[in-house]
Amino acid sequence: MTDFSSVKGKVAIVTGAADGLGKAIALCYAENGMKVIVSDINADKGMQCITEIQSNGGEASFFRADISKEDQVSNLIDFAVSKYGRLDGLVNNAGIAADNRPAHEYSTAEFDRLMSIDLRGVFLGTKYAVEAILKSKSLGGFIINIASLAGILGNSSMAIYSSAKHGVVGITKSAALDYAPYNITVNAICPGTFRTSIWGQTPEEIVNQYAKIFSPSGKLGDPKEIGHLALFLASDLARYVSGSAIPIDAGSSAGKVTPAQWSHPEILE
Repeated sequence: MTDFSSVKGKVAIVTGAADGLGKAIALCYAENGMKVIVSDINADKGMQCITEIQSNGGEASFFRADISKEDQVSNLIDFAVSKYGRLDGLVNNAGIAADNRPAHEYSTAEFDRLMSIDLRGVFLGTKYAVEAILKSKSLGGFIINIASLAGILGNSSMAIYSSAKHGVVGITKSAALDYAPYNITVNAICPGTFRTSIWGQTPEEIVNQYAKIFSPSGKLGDPKEIGHLALFLASDLARYVSGSAIPIDAGSSAGKVTPAQWSHPEILE
């Protein structure tokens, strides 16, 4: 059995952890004995995540922070250290999306807002978290940035989102080289299309149609798989993994799907 006991007792912050992929990561971390600081701008949902973790025997605290604000990011890191005496890792998950439009139709205000959260927020988190991890003398420090397939592939009608996520991958690779000698790994996870609350009350048949378009498997991803990958990257099993941008997308980033007629389709019967 693979042993993830190396994460037990590690202190980690997960931003944007009130819902979706961030919540899945926070729950997975807590289930494996990590001390988790759940951060989000939505305090009500953030506290619901805390309650869920604690009801399952985990240890977690909530801190409200807007990652686009430097003072709030700094305060978030200070809170973690004051609460638990150290910091071992950060998951930069918080982010926003933008409506799909051609590049010239975005306003500069829309560009600035998205960049302030999706790119500047990752930089601020990395800046202040690394300082705290270094001061903590962590032997298993880590930064995990949640990018996107749009951070490693081009996407029509997603110019500002894709440019921000490409920037996240760039920060990841550069920071990995900066901190490799100091026991800090830096990696990016690049999710495809996942089943989260963003789908809201969308009828299941519509969700399934989108899944067939966006996923070679014809299925949406389970957020728990993001949690499992984030757990691996936080563990001693992944100390030689750094500077990677890892797709988790059912093969979407592998290339183009070309329709083919099987010679022996009866094998599926």
